[in-house]
Amino acid sequence: MSEAPHASPGIGRVVLWGTCDTGKPRVRILIDGLRAQGVEVIEIRADPWRGIEDKSQVKGIGRWLGLLARIAIAYPRLAWAYLRAPAHDWVLLGYPSIPDIFVIRLLAWMRGARVAMDWFLSAYDTIVLDRRLVGPRHPLAWLVYAAEWVAVRLADAPFMDTATHARRMEQLFGLAPGACGHVWVGVERGFLESADPAPADHAAPGGPTRVLFYGQFIPLHGIPTIIEAARILREEPVQWTIVGRGQEAPQVRAMLNADPLPALRWVDWIEYAQLRREILSADACLGIFGTSDKAASVIPNKVFQILATGRPLITRDSNAVRELVGNGGSDIALVPAGDADALAAAVLGWHRNPPRPDPRRAGLGQRTTPVAIGRQLLGILQGAKP
Repeated sequence: MSEAPHASPGIGRVVLWGTCDTGKPRVRILIDGLRAQGVEVIEIRADPWRGIEDKSQVKGIGRWLGLLARIAIAYPRLAWAYLRAPAHDWVLLGYPSIPDIFVIRLLAWMRGARVAMDWFLSAYDTIVLDRRLVGPRHPLAWLVYAAEWVAVRLADAPFMDTATHARRMEQLFGLAPGACGHVWVGVERGFLESADPAPADHAAPGGPTRVLFYGQFIPLHGIPTIIEAARILREEPVQWTIVGRGQEAPQVRAMLNADPLPALRWVDWIEYAQLRREILSADACLGIFGTSDKAASVIPNKVFQILATGRPLITRDSNAVRELVGNGGSDIALVPAGDADALAAAVLGWHRNPPRPDPRRAGLGQRTTPVAIGRQLLGILQGAKP
């Protein structure tokens, strides 16, 4: 069907369509990865999420109605642009993809194209089970589950970020085993190719160990576990930096006001362009420590970024993270979820005996570049059942 040269059997042109959030690296990596595989990607999209860093922080009926209005208004223009697009093999819906599939499904069928949906994060899982913004008996929970149940069945090729996550969503939504694929988050090319050099000096013998956490303050990240670990090591030469804001920020502020930690610095936010330098300046970087099923199912973007820079990583153990790093390594420590004592012990162990770079990191990095991510996605498209 495609008029573009086929770099891969049956797939030469893909249309990225809809209202996906390009402010997050996920969509950008998928596009870059497909193009690196020789696939032409045409972008037909709107950006209603501009300026919204944490969707859970969209509060008030007025803001939600305004957001939904921007999305609804965008659809006629997006639909018209899609109908005028060149012939193509697949439509790719980036996250969040649930609303988009109800609009594009019929149009894609009319064009003879199939639909790949980056499910990435389940709205029901996030709102109800993980962040617990509403209870499972709330009418909104029923509505979200029903919409998601239908949406994933409209897609020809839904996919998540890990195999563990995909299997869990299949069970939660009653899908056949193997119905959902997986494509890792990976790391952006610009992040890998930054000219910022690694600092020449890290923790000197007897000097403080610098520990960094960054991200949205959501239950999945387990910020209270980090705070408790910092309290355990308050008499040790360890300097903690946490960067971010979000749902649990008031709880974190209350914890720190009740029992201040002079060795802990909280920075509200840093620009994405400065993130790599901040990581490189740390002696150890933290992943996630949440105890939910969702936390056990995902590998967040920060883990890929930390691994790409070669900095030591401490994160919660899970089947998902073991898909990527196996049992860990000399500079990758996997600790039990929500266990502040284990986190403190890992930090203190590295303070006393700084980890040496693991030679396996190079091979790991090659599996998480946009080229490798594009290869994963292409494999899902090629293997999708007619």
